[in-house]
Amino acid sequence: MKIHLIAIGGAAMHNLAIALHKKGFAVTGSDDVVYEPSKSRLDKYGLLPAEMGWDESRITPDIDAIILGMHARVDNPELLKAQELGLKIYSYPAYIYEQSKDKIRVVIGGSHGKTTITSMILHVLNYHQKEFDYLVGAQLAGFDTMVKITDTAPIMVIEGDEYLASPIDRRPKFHLYHANIAVISGIAWDHINVFPTFADYVEQFSKFIDTITPNGKLIYCELDEELKKTVEQSTANVVKIPYGIPAHEVEDGITYLLPQHTALNVFGDHNLMNLNAAKQVCAQLGINEEGFNAAIGSFAGAAKRLELISAVNQTNVYKDFAHSPSKLKATIHAVKSQFTDRKLVAFMELHTFSSLNKEFLKEYKGAMSDADLAIVYIDAKTFEQKKMQPLTERDIKDAFEDEKLLYFDNAEQLEAYLKRLNYQSTNLLMMSSGTYAGLDLPTLATGLTTK
Repeated sequence: MKIHLIAIGGAAMHNLAIALHKKGFAVTGSDDVVYEPSKSRLDKYGLLPAEMGWDESRITPDIDAIILGMHARVDNPELLKAQELGLKIYSYPAYIYEQSKDKIRVVIGGSHGKTTITSMILHVLNYHQKEFDYLVGAQLAGFDTMVKITDTAPIMVIEGDEYLASPIDRRPKFHLYHANIAVISGIAWDHINVFPTFADYVEQFSKFIDTITPNGKLIYCELDEELKKTVEQSTANVVKIPYGIPAHEVEDGITYLLPQHTALNVFGDHNLMNLNAAKQVCAQLGINEEGFNAAIGSFAGAAKRLELISAVNQTNVYKDFAHSPSKLKATIHAVKSQFTDRKLVAFMELHTFSSLNKEFLKEYKGAMSDADLAIVYIDAKTFEQKKMQPLTERDIKDAFEDEKLLYFDNAEQLEAYLKRLNYQSTNLLMMSSGTYAGLDLPTLATGLTTK
């Protein structure tokens, strides 16, 4: 098979390119710019385009399939040439389905926890030496790529994002997979540039349920009221399996699953719910509770999901991908609840289109209230880049309803302030889906005053 990927440099796209290369396909690609780590990883496999930019001469009649990344535009010259030649054009989720349509497809959806649930399932399957393919949204320890596609694996585990599939396919990605086993972790409004109202957003999850194969399984968090209502209203021909927070206890900062008293490396109500979702999926795949518990104790977490950077004296430093209101609140609550004898400094970066929208910003009300010190950072240049009306410190404090909240729009001043604090019996939690203000987090962590 000869495959060409337009916008090969994206996180999912470059991993898909590597996976198809490993499968033995002839893979080429193009992009206008490729950043690290995609650049080095593509180069390692001889897949990095020799020249950046778009060139319609790359598109030839002998190409079996074009895979179109979301970064490309509808007037991309390579896309136009492919359309002119009548080539098969797929979004990457459509191509993933094409490669997995004869497998059992497990699709993990929801506004939060998708990567962690997917990672937990992969960890347990790997522990028990099961054969499986996968698509996950983070680099995992023990896994070379974020995508694996083979001819022989009977199962494919897919992290199902609700964002759009491609510039010419405006359906949410998770609608294209037609799950045999589906998970929905929760519903919390996001992506307002695509789903301008909460009702629009919720509707995508109703449609997702309708895409599950007849008599398929729907595993959902019954503690999420909006999700529970959506599932109960659905008339889809699926088996509905609810889950909540499993029995557990916390001793000296370590969470144990009960009744087996299995020690975990992860913590917090949301991680425990994620774990329960993974457990229900694994049960459908033939792994019983004893087998699941034997494996999950060694799960260290997905990258950037409450990732421990440093632990010195009575000070832990974490980084987390949290950026939406629900993720922010849950992550702060998790750390504060796990270490009740420590203070918590919580820093988060606002940089997504949704979070910088003045109306949507109101959704952050009380999201950082569990922190002893809350800090919000916005790169002042972000407003220019996104062509948005700048927010003020007053806007931020009003939206979060926190007069004590500190606001920074200068990275150097933020770094200097964080370094001046005394972190004795205090944890530092840094949250962003961006660059964390460009801070060198490991270096910052090692330089903190902790006693």
